[in-house]
Parts: sequence; structure tokens; C-alpha cells
Amino acid sequence: MLKKVASAIALLGVGGLAHAQSSVQIYGIMDTAVETMNNVGATKSSLTRMPNLTGSVPSRLGFRGREDLGGGLSASFTLEMGIGPDSGALNQGGRGFGRQSFVSLNGPWGSLGLGRQYTMLFWSVLDADVIGPSLHSMASLDNYFPNARADNAISYKGTFSGLTVGATYSFGRDAVNAGPSPGGTNCAGESSTDSKTCREWSAMLKYDTATWGAALAHDELRGGPGAFAGLTSSDKVDKRTMLNGYVKLGGAKIGGGYMRRKNDGYIASPRNDLWFVGVTYPIGQWSVDAQYNQLKYKDNADKGQLLVLRGTYNLSKRTAAYASLGYMKNSGNAAFGASSAQAGGTPLPGVNQTGFGMGLRHTF
Repeated sequence: MLKKVASAIALLGVGGLAHAQSSVQIYGIMDTAVETMNNVGATKSSLTRMPNLTGSVPSRLGFRGREDLGGGLSASFTLEMGIGPDSGALNQGGRGFGRQSFVSLNGPWGSLGLGRQYTMLFWSVLDADVIGPSLHSMASLDNYFPNARADNAISYKGTFSGLTVGATYSFGRDAVNAGPSPGGTNCAGESSTDSKTCREWSAMLKYDTATWGAALAHDELRGGPGAFAGLTSSDKVDKRTMLNGYVKLGGAKIGGGYMRRKNDGYIASPRNDLWFVGVTYPIGQWSVDAQYNQLKYKDNADKGQLLVLRGTYNLSKRTAAYASLGYMKNSGNAAFGASSAQAGGTPLPGVNQTGFGMGLRHTF
């Protein structure tokens, strides 16, 4: 009798495995632009280039898979590399899969992930920022927006009747030394002598309906020995708190938000305030976007104001051509560039800059 029961259980187990379904998908975006800008550097010269970070969105190649485990559970993974389309080089400091590299367990209760992942600041602003990580974007004022990722991270995100809650915690937020740039900030963490070194955490509350949505997020980056951007010890913290939202009116979507940042790594003026408002509207095969962005430091007259206009023509469901115009007005000693598509090309402090770019995007 026991042998029969054991055989039945074994057959049920094999049957369950046989019915488990899995899938793997290859996907990507190739987006290449040519841009020009004026008032570059001390000579105030013009610069024309094919940028390596982004066009209308950053280029990428990715792999994702999912397996149905039964009982409402599934396992999944994502491996996604950033590509510089101008040369074919890898972005995110040369990482093989620098955009995303994680595995997760998913169920009715949400998703638990392990690996290199986006922080909740990224997810919070995704719907409100109508321009996104484009040639001319909020990244010109704060380059953490398109680079809000953390190595060695545990994440949770779940959506319940329109309410999304999420959090991340990283034991060492950035193991890559790529020079003082968002591609790698040299803060590996996972230290046995200082438990706070290079930790990161973020949290988000987001609510979405068919016609509007709002989000609140907080993100903290701790420093460590040798880390870039002035965060050279674990006692120094870079904090960002973001409140944003959007509303859909007819075919248009209007988005806006406000972020307060306190950065111990910038001694001259640790606090700044950033806000933005934008609108996107489809017209047949066209999409027209406009957004105003402003960053102001609290303790001085330094301020950057960026106005962006972009038009996109959809040649098909997968292919689009676009043109983008950005105008950056710098006040005080601010020296923000109009373009966030590649490092360099910024003006002198207090000098304004105009940038224009045209490109082609294909999604697969």
C-alpha cells in the first residue's frame, strides 16, 4: 500500500513539472541620434556629435524569462545591457548587463527580486515625466534619474487595486569605478568593518487609475571610502524625496512633480529643489511633447531652467523618427548643459545653451 501511495505522489510530481510552462524573450531598442549644441566650454564653440548614452531613449539588448511554478507562483529573470550605438560599446561603466541583472519570485503578494535593479525613485517618476531619459531631459539637472539602479539589491514591489508599494535595499550600491560619472561611482560596499558603507535604500507608494496617478518616493545613497561625488565616508548621505503625478485629459497627458534633495557630498550647497511640468499629445502618427524643468540651490543663486520640445513621427509600431530641442538657462554659477545624451559639452558657469538633435529609434 505504501509503495502505491509513493508511486502516486511521484507521478503527481512529475505531472506537475510537465505542466510547468517557461519562456525566454530577447528584446531591445536601438536609438541613434545626431545632436548639435552651442556655447561649449571656454571658447563658446559649437559641437556636433553622435551621443553614446541616449537618443529618445537609451539603446539596450535584453533577455528575460519566466517559469510558471504553479499555485500562482512564478520565477523570472532579467538580463539587460546598455549599448552605446555610436560605437557599440557597453554603457553603465562597461558592465556586461549594467541596466538590469536580477532574478525574482512572483506571486499574488507581489515580486521579490535579487540583483542589480532599478530603485523606487525610477519607478515613481516613470509615468509623470513625459520626456523620459531623452536627449534633453531632467538628467541634465540631476543625472541620477536615468541611473537610479543599485548593485547587490533586494527589492519588493506589489500592486493591489491600483496601489503599488515598493522598496529596495542594497548592501553595496555600485561596484564599478568608471570615473566621476553616473556610469560608475566606485562605492562597492559589503564591508565587514562598516555596515553602513555604500548602502542604498528606497521606498515608494504609487496609486494609478485610468485617468490619473500620483507617487511618493524616497531614495538614500550612503558613501564610502573613495566613492565619487564627494560621498567619501559612510556618514555622508545623498537623499532624494519625490512627489509627482499625472492626469489624462482627452488624448493628452499632463505630468509634473517636485523633488527635494539633500546631498552631504556637495558642501557648498547641500540642498536643492527640482520641479517639472510637461504635456504629451498624440496627433495621428505624431506625438508632440513639451516639458519645463527647474533646479534651484537653496543657499545661493545657482539655478538651471530647461525647456524641452520634442516631436516624434511613428513610421510603424516599432520604428520612429524624432527631433528634440532643448534650451538651458543658467543663473549664478550654474553650468548645466542642455544635453544629457553624453558627458561633456557643457557651457561655462552662468552661460545659456541650446541643443538640437534628430534621430531614429527601432524596437524589437
